Amino acid sequence: MAAGIALWLSFPEHNLWWAAPVGVALLGLVTWGRGFRSGFGLGMVAGWAFFVPVLSWSGTYVGALPWLALATLQALYVAVMSALVAWGSARLLVRSPSRQSKVDEESHHSAGGDSSSTFDCLGRRAAAYGLVPLGWVAQELARSTTPWGGFPWARLAFSQADSPLVRYAAWGGAPLVTFVVAVIGTAALALLHRVGCASRGPDPRHRTQLLIVGVAVAIGLLPLVAIPIPVEGAPATVGYVQGNVPKAGLDFNAERRAVLDNHVSGTETLAATLPTDTSLVVWPENSSDIDPLRNADAAAQIQRAVDAVRVPLLVGAVLAEPVGHSSNVSLLYRPRGGEPERYTKLHPVPFAEYIPYREFFARITSTANLAGNFVAGDTIGAFEIPTDQGSYRALPTICFEVAYDGLMRDSVLNPGAGGPQLLVVQTNNATFGWSAESEQQFAISRLRAIEHGRSVVHVSTVGVSGFIAPDGTVTHKSGLFEPAQAWAKVPVRAERTLSDRLGPWPERILVGAFGLLLVAAWRPMGARTVRRGD
Repeated sequence: MAAGIALWLSFPEHNLWWAAPVGVALLGLVTWGRGFRSGFGLGMVAGWAFFVPVLSWSGTYVGALPWLALATLQALYVAVMSALVAWGSARLLVRSPSRQSKVDEESHHSAGGDSSSTFDCLGRRAAAYGLVPLGWVAQELARSTTPWGGFPWARLAFSQADSPLVRYAAWGGAPLVTFVVAVIGTAALALLHRVGCASRGPDPRHRTQLLIVGVAVAIGLLPLVAIPIPVEGAPATVGYVQGNVPKAGLDFNAERRAVLDNHVSGTETLAATLPTDTSLVVWPENSSDIDPLRNADAAAQIQRAVDAVRVPLLVGAVLAEPVGHSSNVSLLYRPRGGEPERYTKLHPVPFAEYIPYREFFARITSTANLAGNFVAGDTIGAFEIPTDQGSYRALPTICFEVAYDGLMRDSVLNPGAGGPQLLVVQTNNATFGWSAESEQQFAISRLRAIEHGRSVVHVSTVGVSGFIAPDGTVTHKSGLFEPAQAWAKVPVRAERTLSDRLGPWPERILVGAFGLLLVAAWRPMGARTVRRGD
């Protein structure tokens, strides 16, 4: 339970990023060598202690059942990971394939052992400890992709926005950051175990502990000296409008016209302060839930805002299409008029924007009927934005899409979006009240900025909103449930990071290594009882 609570405290709004490796170490400590069933049960407790508080925002207005169901589903992944690590570590720590007794082994070690047995012991211990950080990467991949496309929230990497470890995102994305955080936690676990193996020479255990400390310190300091985060790029002036809503809650848009008017009014206020070189103004998701393609009044209001700023305006809207369904879209309106360009959200959120097996879940809870009926788009978004110095591509991402590695990577690497780029995250946090969800999502955007070496404009209907530089630093950050407008000059960059060039391969290699260690643990061994802590 302490492990899960430590993990929760590492996330916004507590922001104790150093608590994440502590949580990894504590979970490893209680599950080490326990066996599959004990590992599963203890992992489930840790998972509940972590996900119940960190996902509490999911029940803000829909009640405890959906919240606890989601937390339980996520905790199951931690339980399975813990079970595999507990089972694998017990298997790998078997010292000998023979039926040699524990007494004989201890006699052998007290006599000094030999270098080959020491090497074998350290090798198997290293493999057993390797299960821990590799298991975290595999677990996060599993829950980020299953079921129904997964739910990649509250990954270890997303707790590190203020940590030097977040720089590893530029090399291997979120999976590498998670791995490094878990490696440091595993180093702490090894110290708690007082790692050592029999060998000739003075105090080998002490030397091993010093080595572990040295490796952990080097991993923590390496990104500060070896991972530069370039921030140079052609300057582009961009503005955002956070219009706010009449009230928080599931019916935040009951007064849809009021929400639209808030954003129009905010845009007119922003227009009075915009410099002449402004290239783009961004509204958030759900800023126009009145379909502007079918409602002339809504279209006129948006045109009023475009006329005020006289630059392209990116609007988050809901369209009543296809027939019987809805689409969550980003619409780019240009000053010259014409049909707006469109990006349709590629990954609608299950049990929110749509619900699989609706009739079944409606029998369990009436809140199932609150889910929308949205359909997914099929084209990556990229809007060309002209400036006095050329042009850049604005790459839209809607709400929870920012948490999906593949969606963000595909957007940046889209062949149709070459040249300088700006990441745009449009979101609506009104349905989560004054919870930590907004800050948690903003932290994800900060990691994405470093991962892809791009500036990010993160705009919410109710906050928080702000500009994020390619090194993850923040300017013009707004508060929750207040009208806000701001503009900034942000660098737009074309250079790809190592993470973009490597793509999903760091994650694949780490998950593959976890599988190989489990296969090694599966190999038949001689009968021998393995004691906890062995």
